[in-house]
Amino acid sequence: MIKNILFDLDGTITDPRVGITTCIAYAAKKAGLGEYDPDKFVSFIGPPLKQQFMEYFNVDSKMGDLLVQLYRERFSTIGLFENEPYANIDDLLCSLKDKSLYIATSKPEIFSKKILEKFELIKYFKKVYGSDLDGKFTEKEELISRLISCEKLNPDECVMVGDRKFDIIGAKNNGITSVGVLYGYGDYNELLQSGADYIVSSVDELKELLCNKII
Repeated sequence: MIKNILFDLDGTITDPRVGITTCIAYAAKKAGLGEYDPDKFVSFIGPPLKQQFMEYFNVDSKMGDLLVQLYRERFSTIGLFENEPYANIDDLLCSLKDKSLYIATSKPEIFSKKILEKFELIKYFKKVYGSDLDGKFTEKEELISRLISCEKLNPDECVMVGDRKFDIIGAKNNGITSVGVLYGYGDYNELLQSGADYIVSSVDELKELLCNKII
């Protein structure tokens, strides 16, 4: 029986597109890498930020750290609120009030809590698990493992819900059921190939799955 539901944040609970992509463009410009259309940076939503900076701009670790620092200059005060919950998320979370709900996100924990507080969603979650500002726990597998250990959860009683392969692979490597959502930033092939146990297209479909099929 599923007793614990772990949710990714970006692309699963809230849509962070404007804030993230605008802050990426801001960081690139301030670092002297050029001016970019924020829409070019949708691929940054989901993976660990420093890794994405290094791969996208083909820069070393030191420049990756600088770009993260510049990104947070804007994100910490403006970008984190350029965000909105997906339609019907509040209804979904309310319908799961008899379960223990957690956030498991690669986004820094301090920012994640502020976003959930802003949209009055934090009340639904037993605890928020995110990365540290120094980059620790950005890998989803490690983060989920930490959550399961700290909360003393039985993996057989857990399910992870997320929109990218990192969520699905992190769940599988910790022995828990995974649900991929298509309304976020991954696509069907990404979720299927990473081994999602279930794939849903909408928040309403996710509600039907979690409330009536696998719990």
